[in-house]
Amino acid sequence: MPGAESASKPRLASAWRESRDLLWAWRKRLGIGLVLIVIGRLAGMVVPASSKFVVDEVINNQRTDLLWPLMAAGGIATLIQGASAFALALLLGMAAQRAISDMRRKVQQQVVRLPVSFFDQTKSGIMIARIMNDAEGLRNVVGTGLVQLVGGLFSATLALVALFYLNWRLTAIVLVILLVFAALTSRAFLLMRPLFRQRNEAGAQVTGRLSEALSGVRIVKAYAAEKREDRVFAHGVHTLLRLVNKTIFATSSLTAATTVIMGVVWIAAMSIGTRSILAGAMTIGELVAYFFLVALVAGPMVQISGIATQLSEAFAGLDRIRELMNLETEDQADEGRAALGPISGDVRAEGVSFQYVDDTLVLRDISFEAPAGTTTALVGSSGSGKSTLIGLITTFLRPKHGRLLVDGQDLDQVRLRDFRRHLGIVLQDNFLFDGTVAENIAYSKPHASRDEIEHASRVAHCHDFIEAFDDGYDTIVGERGVKLSGGQRQRVAIARAILADPTILILDEATSSLDSESELAIQEGLNALRKGRTTFVIAHRLSTIQSADQILVIEDGRIVERGDHPSLLALDGRYRDLYEKQHRLVGDRFVNPGEVLGEPETAAEDGAGDHGEGDGAAAGAPLFRS
Repeated sequence: MPGAESASKPRLASAWRESRDLLWAWRKRLGIGLVLIVIGRLAGMVVPASSKFVVDEVINNQRTDLLWPLMAAGGIATLIQGASAFALALLLGMAAQRAISDMRRKVQQQVVRLPVSFFDQTKSGIMIARIMNDAEGLRNVVGTGLVQLVGGLFSATLALVALFYLNWRLTAIVLVILLVFAALTSRAFLLMRPLFRQRNEAGAQVTGRLSEALSGVRIVKAYAAEKREDRVFAHGVHTLLRLVNKTIFATSSLTAATTVIMGVVWIAAMSIGTRSILAGAMTIGELVAYFFLVALVAGPMVQISGIATQLSEAFAGLDRIRELMNLETEDQADEGRAALGPISGDVRAEGVSFQYVDDTLVLRDISFEAPAGTTTALVGSSGSGKSTLIGLITTFLRPKHGRLLVDGQDLDQVRLRDFRRHLGIVLQDNFLFDGTVAENIAYSKPHASRDEIEHASRVAHCHDFIEAFDDGYDTIVGERGVKLSGGQRQRVAIARAILADPTILILDEATSSLDSESELAIQEGLNALRKGRTTFVIAHRLSTIQSADQILVIEDGRIVERGDHPSLLALDGRYRDLYEKQHRLVGDRFVNPGEVLGEPETAAEDGAGDHGEGDGAAAGAPLFRS
């Protein structure tokens, strides 16, 4: 993402290009809208033009026979003007809403296809605000705003021609005043646009923080941090308020300047017009018509100030949208890569290194081979790089050096979408959507039958507790699965992975949220799931580790030992040291091999530790904690 400083600078070329694309896409409706606005503006010229005849002919010359035709013409013109305005608002209002919906859909499609590394650096709440709010300004480009501006300029041009005909000297003075106003408006447009952009960014930041606080409300309450969140939110709202006040000041200044300029125009028209009547150069009817026509010129000038503000806001949103649309998606990166068909699941790493920030390697020269159908366990201290290695295997991250291969094909050279179709993932903190249990299990296979869903649930040992719910598989789990216990959520996630029938299976603390009884209940299901699949396991449960075909001991971003459980114990190295620490005496009680020592670390801790911190074992961290 561009820096805040560069991001706040206006990019007129980009915004205008985006605007042209929008105008072209909606050219038919906009064309009809322009026709309607021209009809309405022409109808609006009837009353000002007829005023001259009412004063000079009907009143002064007693031509009462002209009164009814003039009234009829004004009435018909008014009806035409009203009907065209209604049709215009309906036509372009709906077009604007459709354009906003299309843009939101377009931005959402772009955002969800961005690399995982983008989301690691960007708050989800900010993205929600950008997707939903930045597109709102399109109503002023595709909607009535721009067409009203064009229509106003059209009627102003017609009125100016008539004004020059009535009194060219007075009109020349009025025109100079209006040109000065147009120059001020143009300058104000350039100054306001960055303000609206900053306001939108501040609004997104506030929304993002609020989304985090509401999602983590249990943590907020657990640490009595309500006042702290109050302060953070109040600071954000205050920042947003200051920017909103700046935009209000700018728009109010422009409105005040408009009022003053129009007042000057009216004073000039009244002064010079009255002198012209006294000199016999104008009739009273012509002066009345002149005032009406000046209003037709002044009206669009007043509109310009409002529309300039609206367009400033629209272009600020288009700037931010363009930033997102210019980012390369995973699909775009895949365009030059080879398709990947069926695979057996042989995974090999050759000299893989990775760093999140420059000059800080998290993984160093990692090499291993996981033959198809085997289970590889990753163990080591907190922050040693286990989760980072899993991120590379799942292609959420890309190696800085070296290669990861599947069936001999470099993952950098194959399409991510093709490869990920072969993946099944069960994480420590599994995400569930706010839908039914069945929908969450079927997320990995949307068209699965109910029998397939129930079969996967039985293997994952979650069928019984699901059936115990009043609504069974149609039970709503709530946001992030909040209505289920941690163990229930994890078993649903395991069922989801089972239903996917993956070739490569990732188990990152897959049983961490289960008690001993529940773990034993689903261990058989996990063993069945692993058969015939290449499996990578991060776990602190010995029952999973000991059955692995190979165990990679990772410390400080390097593989320091490798082998199966018996051979590593016989090696009498780092693995045995950690193994014995987990089985050491705790007070007067001996911790047996099937018991967990301490709580598993969170994914956030491992992610933070992976950024260069690899000395967790030195502090006596238990083995088998990711």
